[in-house]
Amino acid sequence: MILLGTAAGGGFPQWDCACELCLSARNGELPSRSQECVAISGNSRDWWLLNASPDIRTQLLATPALRPGPGPRETPVRGVLLTDAEVDHTMGLAILRGAADLTVYASPVVLDALLPLRGLLTRYRPWKWQDSTVPGFELAGGLRVFAHPISAKAPKYIATPSPSIHWVTALRIEDPVTGGVFVYAPCLANWPAALDNLLASADCALLDGTFFSAQELGAAVHSQDPDAGQSLMGHLPIAGPSGSLAALTRHPGLRRIYTHLNNTNPLLEPSSTASALVAQAGVEVLPDGAELTV
Repeated sequence: MILLGTAAGGGFPQWDCACELCLSARNGELPSRSQECVAISGNSRDWWLLNASPDIRTQLLATPALRPGPGPRETPVRGVLLTDAEVDHTMGLAILRGAADLTVYASPVVLDALLPLRGLLTRYRPWKWQDSTVPGFELAGGLRVFAHPISAKAPKYIATPSPSIHWVTALRIEDPVTGGVFVYAPCLANWPAALDNLLASADCALLDGTFFSAQELGAAVHSQDPDAGQSLMGHLPIAGPSGSLAALTRHPGLRRIYTHLNNTNPLLEPSSTASALVAQAGVEVLPDGAELTV
């Protein structure tokens, strides 16, 4: 597994932000991060993308394992698994439009939301679009995938979202060869009991670390209501009695990693108090390009 990108939408630094953390990144004091995306493989030959970020071209070029070849138009990328229909997780599909024989897995509601984009992409290549909620489908390379609904958080472009429709899934990915189990949940509006069940038998989890605290975004944009921005964006904060870090204490034997870090998140600063707190809890924050074996 390769972490191609670890930042939330807009990356780090964001092009239109002059907050303290973004200024530090521009000055070279903190490493830049591209928008969240992961590559996985069961055999180091057939690779699958978990979501497709707008930065996917740069991410692919920076990753030797994903370089094209041996033929002039061959690529080791076999397809994409989408956890949701968010712009920052799907716009990379347009960058991949020239690739032949890609397969995209997503839940039925996400596939429906992407119909306009699917129509555009079909003009370039006849991709396969598959339902990710079919239990235990197998990927080229041998990995087995189970998609579990975890949130009704709809993309902003959905005019009248229904609270009864699950827009977001978490992926449980199993390697039958090693027996390893990986859980991928980069978008958590809350912490459902179903997520505890997924993590109970997993070896490693990559989880939503968008915001550290409940007041973080509102404070950064000088809002009169410090909680307003985050509640609209729908991401569970890390800190606090109801935050994800407290929930992760129930899974001490699991390798736990935060991703999808917003540009306001103090975890971007390794020497921050927040970083020390998370590290003390045994939870990791890894850079772009980090490689993991499960």
